[in-house]
Amino acid sequence: MSDADTHDARPTEFTRDAAAPSPGATETATFGLGCFWGPDARFGAMEGVVRTRVGYAGGSTPAPTYHSLGDHTEVVQVEYDPTVLSYADLLDVFWSAHDPRRNARKRQYRSVILTGSAVHRQVAERARQDVASRLGGSVATEVEDLDAFHRAEPYHQKYELRSTPVVGAEVEDRCGDDLVDSTVAARLNGFVAGHGDDDRCRSLLADLDLPPAAVDEVRRRR
Repeated sequence: MSDADTHDARPTEFTRDAAAPSPGATETATFGLGCFWGPDARFGAMEGVVRTRVGYAGGSTPAPTYHSLGDHTEVVQVEYDPTVLSYADLLDVFWSAHDPRRNARKRQYRSVILTGSAVHRQVAERARQDVASRLGGSVATEVEDLDAFHRAEPYHQKYELRSTPVVGAEVEDRCGDDLVDSTVAARLNGFVAGHGDDDRCRSLLADLDLPPAAVDEVRRRR
């Protein structure tokens, strides 16, 4: 995570710490849900999520890259405020976003919960058991311990936002190196992909000094 100071020229509402608790007050969840672009947007739109990043985890290959992934899986890492959003809330979204009875043929795109603490492991295991009971059968989605997270290349971060004309370029220009750590960028990445609450999207746009063309593009994609 970059700890670079925000340039004075950037609007404060785009900084990585805008309306967010300090890093020590947040918790982190890591999920594999197929291609990581979609989950990055889905979780980023949620109130209580502070920042998201995509990367590779779950394998043993050292220094994985997109074109040399080895035995790793594409994952999204979600940093959230536990006073607003619980780990169980995130798990509910995770389970609803895929069919837990099946898993991808390629390990790269498998569905998996990677836990970083004993408490999260227990909560995830209980949730998996509940899903299995509800479905009346076995669940293919696994729960594993997270050994290491390898951040993906910059062009994969906030992909939906970067791919949105006008909006992506504007936000990238304002955030610079802090794009991945920006709460606002996480929200917009989700909103342009159609996720999140419409009222919260309108409220955020009203608070941001974005060009009219960028605002219109976000609204068009809702």
